Amino acid sequence: MLASELQILLNKKCSVNVKQASQIHSRIIVNGLRHLETLLVRQITRSEFTCARIVSCYLQRILRHSQNPDAFSWGCAVRFFSQNGQFVEAFSHYVQMQTLGLHPSTFGVSSTLRACARIMCKFGGSFVHAQVYKFGFCRCVYVQTALVDFYSKLGDMSFAQKVFDDMTEKNVVSWNSILSGHVKIGNLVDAQKVFDEMPEKDVISWNSMLSGFANSGNMDEASCLFQQMREKSSASWNAMISGYMNYGDIKSARNLFDVMPQRNNVSWITLIAGYSKLGDVGSARELFDKMGEKELLSFNAMIACYSQNSLPNEALELFDQMLQPHENIQPDEMTFASIISACSQLGNLNYGSWVESYMEKLGIQLDDHLATALVDLYAKSGNIKRAFELFDGLKKKDLVAYSAMIFGCGINGKAFDAIGLFGEMLSVNICPNLVTYAGLLTAYNHAGLVDEGYLCFSCMKDHGLEPLADHYGIMVDLLGRAGRLEEAHELINSMPMQPNAGVWGALLHACRLHNNVELGEIAARNCSKLVTDTTGYRSLLANIYSAVERWDDVKRLRKTMGNKVFAKISGCSWMEHSEI
Repeated sequence: MLASELQILLNKKCSVNVKQASQIHSRIIVNGLRHLETLLVRQITRSEFTCARIVSCYLQRILRHSQNPDAFSWGCAVRFFSQNGQFVEAFSHYVQMQTLGLHPSTFGVSSTLRACARIMCKFGGSFVHAQVYKFGFCRCVYVQTALVDFYSKLGDMSFAQKVFDDMTEKNVVSWNSILSGHVKIGNLVDAQKVFDEMPEKDVISWNSMLSGFANSGNMDEASCLFQQMREKSSASWNAMISGYMNYGDIKSARNLFDVMPQRNNVSWITLIAGYSKLGDVGSARELFDKMGEKELLSFNAMIACYSQNSLPNEALELFDQMLQPHENIQPDEMTFASIISACSQLGNLNYGSWVESYMEKLGIQLDDHLATALVDLYAKSGNIKRAFELFDGLKKKDLVAYSAMIFGCGINGKAFDAIGLFGEMLSVNICPNLVTYAGLLTAYNHAGLVDEGYLCFSCMKDHGLEPLADHYGIMVDLLGRAGRLEEAHELINSMPMQPNAGVWGALLHACRLHNNVELGEIAARNCSKLVTDTTGYRSLLANIYSAVERWDDVKRLRKTMGNKVFAKISGCSWMEHSEI
């Protein structure tokens, strides 16, 4: 009786949540109805969930403890992982099911190929391709289309074309896969040929070609194609909006957005991302607030906007809002990437351990991208030991990782560690960028290695890099602290760009250290032209006057400042004065 009731329940086309699934599973185990686990797995994998990771953990427990593993359950799980962005899990379970002697179905193979395509795993996809022949799926249009899609996404169009040409049966999805492959690598000539040869086109075909023109900046061709389309989907409009955004034509993008017959979340997110790129945070937030029901990607876009535009507190406030019960949205890897960046800007050590523990709680794996972001956070907040632990644990150390670690060592007084890391990255043929050199120069500055710093500064051009104002500022600070004030002043005068307040502030700070009135007055005068609040600069100049007993000048400056409180000035350390 119970078995038939559970079987009827599990055959219904309705969603179950994790709690309900757990209750049903308990009854299955207690009553020895293990044969119903297959139906439970199927029911779970076709249900909708707000947090797929929690569900996947539960699915894995069922599969791991199953007494009678079957190919159908494992295939359903592989498809679920692939559909919910857990591509590594999809491939690993595909391999595991075969170690149990289970043969995958066509949808298991197709799902695994899609997963391999998304994580750019050529070895995994080639492994599955070999099994296509083994299991006799050579004539299955879905499997063959998945293969075309796999090689297309990897950019291996010669192999994709070979698989496509050998297909005995092609559907519109097959044609779209080969078309999108040519578009992806920017080969619009061959893409146009495929598009013209297609026996049947759907809106996805038109959108692929449209995206190709838009992504290449050819908005005239894109607009012409857009006008020819009899049927336009939201993706068609979004491709045009994105194209105009990338082209820098925010007005045309906004005009299209405003006349869209039906907007989806991607439409809003595309425009928010565009405003973010332009630094127009206000317009981005205005759009965000106008959105109806907000989902994870919407929050991710706005949080990223704040983080990328140096508004870390606002990013954290919005993050806190999305976790509230009335929103109840679970963050993902992209959320945490932006949040870690925001925390790095604040330099608060407490955030690092909190972020790590929260990600662990949600079952989010610490991949190289997130680990590198944490390296930057820990390094900037002073926990250089933890930063090194994460850095050493990276599967692949790239330019971003080395630059973050070098900069962290630089600001934490680990000059020789920074220099060693720089040599290491050059030895593995990773070319430094402007951020790398900023970190390395900071390291030389902290160590007081003037000549070595000068040599480093001069070598930037050897890597095709032109120093920015920030690099000049670090060099001025380095020379100034060493008492080489005339050289520092000459370097400022040789700058190919207008010196900013940070550069002049560094010279002024050095003049305070060495009580150089003449250059101090020049630096303070230039600082006053560049900023509205000159209190901090006047305070430093007053201290210089005081050191050389020019009391009338001290009195004059104090009178103009009054009792103003100041916190920090460009080019200097945190100030401790509230009143002079």
